Amino acid sequence: MSTMNALPADPRSHIAWAQSAESVAAAFGTDTSTGLTTDEAGRRLDATGPNELDASPPVPIWVRIGRQFIDPLVGLLLVAIGISTLAWVVDGAEGAPIEAIVIAAIVIANAAIGAWQEERAVRAVAALRQLAGIHATVVRDGRTQVISRTDLVPGDLLVLAQGDAVGADCRLIETASLVVAEAALTGESSPVSKSSEPVAADTVLADRSDMAYQGTAVASGRGIGVVVATGMRSELGRVASMIDAAESEPTPLEVQIDWLGKALGLVVLVLAAIVVGTILLTSDISSFSGYVDAVLVGVSLAVAAVPEGLPAILTIVLALGVQRMAAKQAIVKQLSSVETLGAASVICTDKTGTLTRNEMSVVTVIVPGGRVQLTGVGYVPIGRLVDADGDDVSPTVRDEVAAVLHAGSIANDASLHLTPDGAWEVRGDPTEIALLVAEQKLESSGARRNAERVDEIPFDADRKLMSTVNDGQAVGFVDAPSSLVMFTKGAPDVLVDRCVSERVGGVVQPLTAERRRDIADAVDALADEALRPLAVAYRPVDGEEASSTPSESELILLGVVGIADPPRAEA
Repeated sequence: MSTMNALPADPRSHIAWAQSAESVAAAFGTDTSTGLTTDEAGRRLDATGPNELDASPPVPIWVRIGRQFIDPLVGLLLVAIGISTLAWVVDGAEGAPIEAIVIAAIVIANAAIGAWQEERAVRAVAALRQLAGIHATVVRDGRTQVISRTDLVPGDLLVLAQGDAVGADCRLIETASLVVAEAALTGESSPVSKSSEPVAADTVLADRSDMAYQGTAVASGRGIGVVVATGMRSELGRVASMIDAAESEPTPLEVQIDWLGKALGLVVLVLAAIVVGTILLTSDISSFSGYVDAVLVGVSLAVAAVPEGLPAILTIVLALGVQRMAAKQAIVKQLSSVETLGAASVICTDKTGTLTRNEMSVVTVIVPGGRVQLTGVGYVPIGRLVDADGDDVSPTVRDEVAAVLHAGSIANDASLHLTPDGAWEVRGDPTEIALLVAEQKLESSGARRNAERVDEIPFDADRKLMSTVNDGQAVGFVDAPSSLVMFTKGAPDVLVDRCVSERVGGVVQPLTAERRRDIADAVDALADEALRPLAVAYRPVDGEEASSTPSESELILLGVVGIADPPRAEA
């Protein structure tokens, strides 16, 4: 059994990228076939702590209140309160110091509003952190299981697939066309190909091809890695430490308010000096009380020049902005950030999962029998197959559609299953999940579980295709008597060119030039409707090809699906 004594004292000093995959696994006491045991993972979690970045300590409420007074304009008001109180005392302290009380009430109200808004934002952010449960797939006790990302420990066998976020720093021990997007960590705009071969010890982070780091995402392919660092000991944790040590810059509004406060303070002092000097030069003052009266006149004018209402007005206006942002489900932690957002002229945003729900749904299927619609959206497999008029389709067309969805679900790395509590759980690339859900709507998913995969050609951006080779005895295609069948899905403009035939009503027929034009027009129509087109094809694999990876050519076209990613209601 693996032990904690096997763990390196500092994962970064271990230089995992320069060691062989076997030596790294041995150093962390990890069996590369069965992973850690549940008990061992629990012990390591107790020793290393949860896999999460350190959160900044909460700011006490009294500190947030005190920050509201660190402002040049508020400073002027505090000085005005003191001067008004002094003048009231000098005048005999008769009645109440109305001016000082009014200014103090404005300052206190301003601080209360600002501190209240920031406290609400802090609570909202804390609630969001509790809801943000990111999961990871690991091998423990010899079986694949999904756990919370925070439960990852050094030595875990982390399973990576297309669309996954890398939950911890890991040394890759197995890859299949694995490509990782590392822009968030390294700034590299293009996804990087990965392998399990070690690199030199002095290789910079961006060139460590045998490592996958927390905070990056799998663009395509598959991989398995041994977790070597979690939490603040990861490279992302090191970046987080550097960010925490950096000083924040003032917002444009804070810069302008600071300048205004200093300018007003200087003007007020100059005006008070001029007024007091003029009184002293033009009046015959010989007593001490006369000098005091002259100073009080100058001070009173100075206090009158201070815009007591400006800080309160600014705070109220910004608070209204925060309320409007909250109504749009946006949380603003500091009032001044509202003005910063308002000063933005260009906003760059991701579309998938940000403006859209990232719940792909097959809504249209084009087969030789025509174009049909599949109702229902999202990842709940409830829907009907209907024609353009909303009527049920013919058995022949239904069989053609079932063949398309069945083949697309076999050439697929996603998963869809019903949990004991009756909820549908999905994992994998949203486009592949859409095919599984669509197939489940036709209640034909049972055959996929028996379609043993013999070989595969993972998707990559250059080919725009993905292919798998499966046991032909279980796939259910009556015109494919071969022991092996290859299924391919990908971009229609690429896949259709590789097809020589088309399956029509269960019979393979030549793909004519006229049919190619019709298919191209249909694909263009899908694109015009903002649907993502995806073509699906297959072909039997003969005995000579079985010993090597078959060529993605001379395929038999099954059809094209149109996949929608509905926009979010708030977008």
